[in-house]
Amino acid sequence: MTLPPGIVYLGLNFHYLIIPPACVYTIDRLVVQFFECQIPRWLFILACMLAFPTAFTTVVLYKLHVDESEAAAHGAVLPPCLPDKYIGGYETLSRRLAESKSVKYIGEFLNSIREQHGNTVNMRTLFENKIFTCEPENIKMILATEFDGFEKGDLFHSYMTSLLGTGVFNSDGETWKFHRAMTRPFFSKERIGHFNIFDRHAEDAIGQTKTRARQGYPIDFQDMVSRFTLDSATDFLFGNNVRSLSAGLPYPDNSPLTSSYDLSHPANVFAQAFDRAQKLSTLRARYGSSWPLLEFWKDNVKVYRDIVDKFIDPILAEAIAKKKAIDTPGMNDGVREVKDGETLLDHLVNYTEDPKILKDETLNIMIAGRDTTAATLTFIIYMLAEHPEVMIRLREEIMQMVGSSRRPTYDDLRDMKYMRAVINETLRLFPPVPFNVRMTTRPAIWPSKTGGKPYYIPPRTRAQYSVFLMHRRKDLWGPDALDFDPNRWLDQRLHKYLTPNPFIFLPFNAGPRICLGQQFAYNEISFFLIRFLQSFSSVSLAPDAQPSCSRPPADWANAPGRKGIEKIVIKSHLTMCALNGLWVRLEEGNDAETL
Repeated sequence: MTLPPGIVYLGLNFHYLIIPPACVYTIDRLVVQFFECQIPRWLFILACMLAFPTAFTTVVLYKLHVDESEAAAHGAVLPPCLPDKYIGGYETLSRRLAESKSVKYIGEFLNSIREQHGNTVNMRTLFENKIFTCEPENIKMILATEFDGFEKGDLFHSYMTSLLGTGVFNSDGETWKFHRAMTRPFFSKERIGHFNIFDRHAEDAIGQTKTRARQGYPIDFQDMVSRFTLDSATDFLFGNNVRSLSAGLPYPDNSPLTSSYDLSHPANVFAQAFDRAQKLSTLRARYGSSWPLLEFWKDNVKVYRDIVDKFIDPILAEAIAKKKAIDTPGMNDGVREVKDGETLLDHLVNYTEDPKILKDETLNIMIAGRDTTAATLTFIIYMLAEHPEVMIRLREEIMQMVGSSRRPTYDDLRDMKYMRAVINETLRLFPPVPFNVRMTTRPAIWPSKTGGKPYYIPPRTRAQYSVFLMHRRKDLWGPDALDFDPNRWLDQRLHKYLTPNPFIFLPFNAGPRICLGQQFAYNEISFFLIRFLQSFSSVSLAPDAQPSCSRPPADWANAPGRKGIEKIVIKSHLTMCALNGLWVRLEEGNDAETL
């Protein structure tokens, strides 16, 4: 039986609660024994009530003193602490919660901190240090040069375990190495089977999109492409997809046909549960180690994970039974060659038959394979709608190199330079994972960019980094850093900014934990984009179909930077997305043939 999060939290911290009043009681007994007098009952009760806050304050101040002393011993200082009106950083917490729950521009709070206090700052929340940085040198240390000094950590594990289990994105040390070793061979070479999967589901998605466009309705591109990537990911992982495209595409809220959209379709239930579990898991991070107090009697994520498991469990059982019937010995002590036609699950069962390990690993890869690719394609179409000249040039490249109907090959994708530039520019402005976090395993020293002493990062400290803000820094990318311009990947700006400092562009992370599916993602994005633009010659936003709650507020129009020009509201949980979808109108090209 699994205990509720709050009970587990109290059990782990019981000694902190019991020791202070126990000390008061001990002092009371000693006074009676040695001084033969009785402490007044009211004073005893008051001392017991004050014992915990007094002890807590003492521990907090002592820890701060130790950190400052250690920093001085290393010739460093602690990163500047974000000013807060309230003790414990409650103002910072409330502002971050407000940003996640209301219509705020993504990263606005963190960017304001960066502009006022620098690119490295301590956002101390609920008395816990949380170092934020968007300095490429610091991120390079976190991900690569000081990799052993940072891990996901116990805190990250605690609020992600309900969803991710012990999968590759939620593990450290030997467990992480085991998961990485299992999965790496599957992404180590290109296989034509990937393109077969892409083409099968792209044909379905684009066919439904054409039908809807011919009816005169706009489509929610984000919803459509999320179904494409979900079906492709589950097909790729299990050889048995959830068939989310079979549920059909939603109509706009103002359409008389809205009621025909079946929210109870099994694929919709699966996808909604999957999304809800991610959002709730991410919300826990706002509260740090205290998150179980908000889910005291019930794990809010588990109910949604159970819905997801109902789809996965039978597939796992079948794969394990098939493996046992073949009776092939496992490959736990070596790297296994991937056979043609194998799904990732077929491959993994040769390493382990543990259902939990298999389920956790496939779910981790599913999030990576579905959400990041869907997000990138969504924001590519958003940018093409906002920059028709880019759309025209990209489509011309497709028509010249692939034509209006031929299926693209690996060589086509490799040779399409402008398409790669469009993808990279989208990943720069809209990285699918805009914010990430690690925990220090030992003290770290980060250089100061202001000419002062370096920064000392204590052990067991959360270090949050943002590639989203780093990708948009004008001092790193030039004065036009906030502009969408694919040409920056083809002209002298590439060699001026990125070539000498490659760690300013990290949409797939870097170092030992760099995304294994990076090339797989590029291939899937490119393949779908080619197929889509073979069919459609024009895309434009449909603000009348965009739900009103997801349209930028009127006061955004006067804001500086990209906030003042965005036409949609961007949100982020584990990955980035457009709030309530990206509604667009499409026109078919005269040179397009039916797929």
